Amino acid sequence: MLFWLSELSDGGDVFNLFRYITFRAGGAFFTALVFGFIFGRPLINALRRKYKDGQPIREDGPASHLETKAGTPTMGGLLILAALCLSTLMWARLDNPYVWLVLGVTVAFGLIGFADDWAKVSRNTTAGVSGKVRLAAGFAIALAAGLIAAQLHPEDLSSQLAMPVFKDVLINLGYIYIPFVMIVIVGSANAVNLTDGLDGLAIMPVMIAAATLGIIAYAVGRVDFTEYLDVHYVPGTGELLIFCAGLIGGGLGFLWYNAPPAAVFMGDTGSLALGGALGAIAVCTKHEIVLAIVGGLFVAEAVSVIVQVLYFKMTGKRVFLMAPIHHHFEKKGWAEPQIVIRFWIISLILALIGLATLKLR
Repeated sequence: MLFWLSELSDGGDVFNLFRYITFRAGGAFFTALVFGFIFGRPLINALRRKYKDGQPIREDGPASHLETKAGTPTMGGLLILAALCLSTLMWARLDNPYVWLVLGVTVAFGLIGFADDWAKVSRNTTAGVSGKVRLAAGFAIALAAGLIAAQLHPEDLSSQLAMPVFKDVLINLGYIYIPFVMIVIVGSANAVNLTDGLDGLAIMPVMIAAATLGIIAYAVGRVDFTEYLDVHYVPGTGELLIFCAGLIGGGLGFLWYNAPPAAVFMGDTGSLALGGALGAIAVCTKHEIVLAIVGGLFVAEAVSVIVQVLYFKMTGKRVFLMAPIHHHFEKKGWAEPQIVIRFWIISLILALIGLATLKLR
């Protein structure tokens, strides 16, 4: 919205700053950050008054959680979503379809998560919305996003899968492109959801991934950068840097209250929304494979659950002491902050590897 102030510029005044994506990204970051600091505590207090018992804790989870996390309010993802939406609408170009696509996916998955969180806290049970219903709704949203993205992409990139490092390689997925996009977005949303099991564990890797994807979006949205880096040019995606900056600002504002011991959990409201956002950005920028690298921690968490379930059904035995894998390390005696910080370090390393693919050939 504030971009239109650049129309008042004669080229040499303060209004000219609003033309620059980097300036507006900074504005989005600070807007979301300040929003989180201002409204975080009132939201937590409101959630405590409304749902005094807080988020129901799984009885089959780590025993320590029943003591340390009981009574903590959930749905803190509302704070991130509100900060993210406000900052994006204020600072991004509202005539950019990629902004609306990613924002729409984020809010839609946030609504699925909110319905699930509300069902849990209102009934005081760990059983929320049916998993089949959640998946069906998620795939429907991803289907719409995939169809729109295919229309927005340049003709020579539509339905193509771009490969990192081997930058001349484009794999034409044809009719399976849309199902592939659906798997990327829904898989990303649920992988982040599975990771959100310890205080601060999910939000920092999400912010690291968002920063990485924001840089990639800015690069692939500039023809000069794409020529230098030898990556595919996707005009218009540079505006997604503003969305990513807002996500990071809102995430930091949330982390202020989610740092151990957490005063609030993001809940499915936040984890599904943020995971869906990462998937949508990767699809828009044609960097779906890089998302698997940058979000390798989320992939590992999801794979640990899949392996655990399949192996148990086949043998009656478990591969991990508990899944997702962060609970395995809890069972092995690792302290919660130890797990969280080590997983943050892994996320940062994977993000650097993901960024390196821009220049590698």
